Amino acid sequence: MDVLVNSIDVRDLLSSPDLLDSPSSPLSAPDLRLLITRLESHTLKIKSKVQSYLLSHQDDFSFLFSQCSDVVSRSEELSGQVSELLNLISENPIEADLSGIIRETMEKKKQVREKKELLELLEVVLQLNDKLRVVKEDIRIGRVVEAAEGLKELKTAMRIRNGELAYEVVEGEPVVYGLLRNEWAQCFEEIQVLLLKFMEKAVQFEQETNVVRVKYQLTVNDIKGVELHTVLKAMDVVGILDYGLAKVADLFTKYVTTPVIKYRSTPAFMEKIDQESGHLLEAVLEMIPADNERNGTDGEIMYDTIVQIIKFIYDSLCFKNGPWMRCFGRLTWPRMSELIISDFLSKLIPEDASKLAEFHKIRKVTSEFETNLKELMLIASSDIKDERLSKFADNVEVHFASRKKVEILAKARNLLLQSNFILSQEYLRTMGMNKEGIAEDFPNCIDLLFSSEKFMVSEAAIKLMELVHQTLKDVCLLPPTVGLEFYHAARNALVLYEAVIPVKLERQLDSINQAAVLIHNDCLYLSEEILGLAFEFRPYFPSFVKDLAVFIDLAPRFQLMAEEVLQRQIQLVIYNLKEAIDGADGFQNTHQIKQFESAKFSIEQVAFIIEKVRIIWEPLLLSYIYEKSMSMVLEAVFSRIAKDILLLDDMAAAETLQLQTLIHLLFEHLSSLVESLFIVGGRGKPQEAQRDTLANFIPSLRKLRKLAELLDMPLKSITTAWESGELVECNFTLSEVEDFIRAIFTDSPLRKECLQRINNSN
Repeated sequence: MDVLVNSIDVRDLLSSPDLLDSPSSPLSAPDLRLLITRLESHTLKIKSKVQSYLLSHQDDFSFLFSQCSDVVSRSEELSGQVSELLNLISENPIEADLSGIIRETMEKKKQVREKKELLELLEVVLQLNDKLRVVKEDIRIGRVVEAAEGLKELKTAMRIRNGELAYEVVEGEPVVYGLLRNEWAQCFEEIQVLLLKFMEKAVQFEQETNVVRVKYQLTVNDIKGVELHTVLKAMDVVGILDYGLAKVADLFTKYVTTPVIKYRSTPAFMEKIDQESGHLLEAVLEMIPADNERNGTDGEIMYDTIVQIIKFIYDSLCFKNGPWMRCFGRLTWPRMSELIISDFLSKLIPEDASKLAEFHKIRKVTSEFETNLKELMLIASSDIKDERLSKFADNVEVHFASRKKVEILAKARNLLLQSNFILSQEYLRTMGMNKEGIAEDFPNCIDLLFSSEKFMVSEAAIKLMELVHQTLKDVCLLPPTVGLEFYHAARNALVLYEAVIPVKLERQLDSINQAAVLIHNDCLYLSEEILGLAFEFRPYFPSFVKDLAVFIDLAPRFQLMAEEVLQRQIQLVIYNLKEAIDGADGFQNTHQIKQFESAKFSIEQVAFIIEKVRIIWEPLLLSYIYEKSMSMVLEAVFSRIAKDILLLDDMAAAETLQLQTLIHLLFEHLSSLVESLFIVGGRGKPQEAQRDTLANFIPSLRKLRKLAELLDMPLKSITTAWESGELVECNFTLSEVEDFIRAIFTDSPLRKECLQRINNSN
């Protein structure tokens, strides 16, 4: 079969060598015939070899062909079976039946699982119900410990947490489980009530005889012979020991501990034993009223008495059980310690800092007392928070300082609230005297630290500064911690003035009176005194206090308060004066009698108000403050009157004379006041210099005087006065002079000429 496998090269069949070298050379006819002949010969050889090969392998080919025939027949049979199966499936949809069977199987399994879970739940419910029934029966017959243990076990099984109401509905929880929880809550309430009744029977307080009885064999309803120890154990198991002992602890504090601390009684102890069985029936604590109050400093006796009472509770009520005693201590110790501190230790705090060292004995017996309470387990030995008495005794210096601080502030507050800001009639009668003369008879008239001038302050301010000075003197002698508290007390006492007086005298500050002026003076006095405190006391302060002590920050506050009070008074005066001037109706038509009388009344009102203010201010205020304040008031009055007159657009000759009369009337009423200001403002200067000085404070004074002259001056003289600059010096403006001329003089060539001259001169 090689000829079938190997390829035949046609060039090998050709005889010409040229044709072998050149495949693209054309073949001749003889070559083609030769090629055909050789190919036919070669083909015959191949056929012969194939035939011989087939004949030699006939058996193999026969077996192969038979196997192929079997495979074909089987394929046809399988194809027929598949066709039949497909026909069967198409006629009967088997997949639908299989899906239904699967769903039914899953549903059956689910039902089986649910029934199994329900059976398990039912089994649990039955177990819980049986336990609840047992608990109820135990409660009924008085087996309180067993009932308490059962409730505790059920609480865990029902997953009831502390602080959670047992009857609360839990989302997703079976209803029957909620009913069981409610049943548990009822049992818990029932045993709680029963145990509380036992405790009421166990510990009895006979107020008439001051006797406390602790009974050990208890009977409630039909339940007899229950021991007190059993009741306490049951309360502990069920978790209501605090609640069960709360009332007993409260009554012990009220009827036993408190009288001892207040030195009104002493205890006596007694036990009653059954003669037949030898069992203890009851323990008795009798509180015997004290014949005489013991010495308030005898803390050792009081502490020993309380320890005896606590030992009685430890032995007779708590049966030497540490946790039970700690529970009783948590209920009683906070109140007991507060009573000891408030009614004993705080009263022993020395009044004098030099006696603080004597408190050491009290500190020692107090520490021993708490040690005894730790041994009796009333307080925890590991919790320093329970050492309330020792902490108080250790901080006696702080308590001393705090109490003194409160006393200082209370004293400062009282003297401020009780202070009187009304000056005596004697002072009012002598107000015309100089202040140096007044000071001899009135101690409230004092010298400022940084001024030689005297002025009047309130008695409250003087006493307040005396208190501050005394407090700061104590700071120099006290330990640093105590001194620091005294320093703060001095500062706070000063601040109290700022807080109390404006509120107390609020109505006086809203009116013109002497009280407001005294407050102003007080603030000036306090501000200067505060500035001097650092120089007077700071070098002698303990180093710790010296580093922290600051006073200078308070002085500006009082200076600001003084300025605010004064400005408030000035504005009130100016407001009243403007209201009085408003009654003149702008000084119009004063040539008419009615209008003139109205304007005259307004001028008299103005003079009256200013004189009243002068009576109040002059004897009280410092000279420079009085001068400045009164100048502001007069400036407001004079400028307003000058403005109203210059605004008149038409004045008759008679009207000008009446206006001049009104101005002269005003100066006549205020002559003494103005003259006094001349003296104050220009003291030690010539008269002309005094007038110039006053004019600087009251610019409108010169203007109003000049206006009175202008009302009676001829037109040419007014023009000359403007050209010379005299009117400008009196603060007249060009428009004011022009309007004034037009209002007085009728239109004429002369008026036009004068107005032109005035305008050109400007």
